[in-house]
Amino acid sequence: MSDRSILISGCSSGIGLDAAHGLRKRGWRVFASCRRIEDCESLRANGFEAPLIDHTKPDTIDQAVSEVLEATGGRLDALFNNGAHAIPGAVEDLPRDALRAIFDANLFGPHQLTRAVIPAMRQQGHGRIINNSSVLGFSALRWRGAYNATKFAMEGLTDTLRLEMRDTPIHVILIEPGPITTKIRENSIPHFEKWVDWKGSARAHQYEETLLKRLYGSNGPDTFELPPEAVTKKLIHALEAPNPRPRYLVTTPTYMMAAFKRLLPTRAVDAIAGRL
Repeated sequence: MSDRSILISGCSSGIGLDAAHGLRKRGWRVFASCRRIEDCESLRANGFEAPLIDHTKPDTIDQAVSEVLEATGGRLDALFNNGAHAIPGAVEDLPRDALRAIFDANLFGPHQLTRAVIPAMRQQGHGRIINNSSVLGFSALRWRGAYNATKFAMEGLTDTLRLEMRDTPIHVILIEPGPITTKIRENSIPHFEKWVDWKGSARAHQYEETLLKRLYGSNGPDTFELPPEAVTKKLIHALEAPNPRPRYLVTTPTYMMAAFKRLLPTRAVDAIAGRL
């Protein structure tokens, strides 16, 4: 296993950071990327190779892939597209530029990164591309429209790539976590404050009664919330199983919503989701 290499995005905290540590313990050579240089330097101080990748800056993606392939002699066994952020807010309050910005970070950047590593994987005769989606990639919830949209799009793009790669030795895989203990809520606050004029919204009262309390309050973990290790466990199977699954669900809510979507009519699912 010691000669296997993986590039992971979004390793400053949460799922990406735990995956980096977990895979290094299993003997993987981990390239743990972050979008901020100070986070990269922190990882380097802990012995990681940590290229800078900012999904909104295409040149950082090209440079990072070039650095990784140079370091490995042109090989890369796996890519874990993990980096993403949220912009909480009602859909009617999301400016066009807000959607453009989040798609740039959550979809266009990972897509560029995926395209950049495919040639090396094709040439070496194997590879695994694992995209970290969400339960919100197939089941929408209120106030999360921007994030929902990017993850729904990631699922569609990933499913299509998986079909197209069936004639190659490259596996394309989705991981779909539910509530995981990360900083995504905290990290979404600057994006919310930049893009959403909640005080001028027709839903200002609802913001005060629901979203603001959740966003700025300290209410403890969500129901069924799991630590990042739960995702790393599924990631390890996706990377090391001889025949990995196309999808890995993580947390009880993900399994529940998948079952509801399969078994119940849309109005019934809406009624359930509307209570969350």
